[in-house]
Amino acid sequence: MHAPIPADDVSAPRTQAGPNPQHLLATLLGEYLDSSEADLPSAAVVAMLAEFGISESSARAALSRLTKRGLIAVRGTGRPPVYHLTPQAIARHRARMDHFLGFGARPPRWTGDWVTVSFSLPQSGQAPRHAVRKALGALGFVRLYDSVWIRPGSESGPVTTVLHDILDGVDGGRWSVMHTRFDDEAGPHGPAAAYDLAGLAASYEAFITRYSGLRAAVREGEVDAARALVARTSVMDSWRTFPDTDPDLPEHLLPARWPRQEARELLLEIHSALGSLAEARLIEIATPLWPDAASWITHFLASADSVSVSTRGNFHPRTITRRSPSAG
Repeated sequence: MHAPIPADDVSAPRTQAGPNPQHLLATLLGEYLDSSEADLPSAAVVAMLAEFGISESSARAALSRLTKRGLIAVRGTGRPPVYHLTPQAIARHRARMDHFLGFGARPPRWTGDWVTVSFSLPQSGQAPRHAVRKALGALGFVRLYDSVWIRPGSESGPVTTVLHDILDGVDGGRWSVMHTRFDDEAGPHGPAAAYDLAGLAASYEAFITRYSGLRAAVREGEVDAARALVARTSVMDSWRTFPDTDPDLPEHLLPARWPRQEARELLLEIHSALGSLAEARLIEIATPLWPDAASWITHFLASADSVSVSTRGNFHPRTITRRSPSAG
């Protein structure tokens, strides 16, 4: 099963609807920069985000917020400031991109196991109740009944730790973590009923509708470099919500004609076809303010199978490959 990547000190911004500069900048950095050695001038970041209609003040605010989150750091004390990705952020970017681009490539390995959490708190325990629900949601659990939450799989260590941290000091609080199986797993009262699968399917269908015209334009060669950067970033920014919200249930628990594979194939086609054009446009934008841009800006190449790292020009078909910075 695909599990959500745990939160850590280098946490990416939460996905939000609409043009969110902070989230957009995190997407750009994750897609096109893969070295903590690169010195990234703030003016170059402003120019990159301007391509998406983001104002200078909003761009600088996004830089400040990502710095506070530990995703980027200021190098030295010069003015204007120069930023770099932290090593922790690079590691997280790679893991997240593997997660985003690999999601849905293969059916989940299914054993029939579920982790179930049950808890009981006194009426006065509204604050810890809210904290528990928030923590369970972040770990991929959904509510089956009022105080019974489930998640597919068998890994229970993280949730046990979280419940200890939140509830051990709560008077009258009780909780249990159990490994369970359902007798009527695929029935109408089984675990799939805890998920809004209809809503998730509608989101996949909306993704397909939104980007089908772009795929047609890509196939016709009608997308130039300027449009490629915005389009490719947009499609990834839209897709990246699915690996974090889709529970990746086995096929027998899903509605008929589940649209995820169609959405994934659309993503991969656009993402792969526009990679070089988008990289070229980003270099064009950044170079006047960042002369070394071409040595550091890179991009992922995607396919249906796996994720690997490769040097520039050593792309192996049927892998997701990161192009490394050129030697100069």
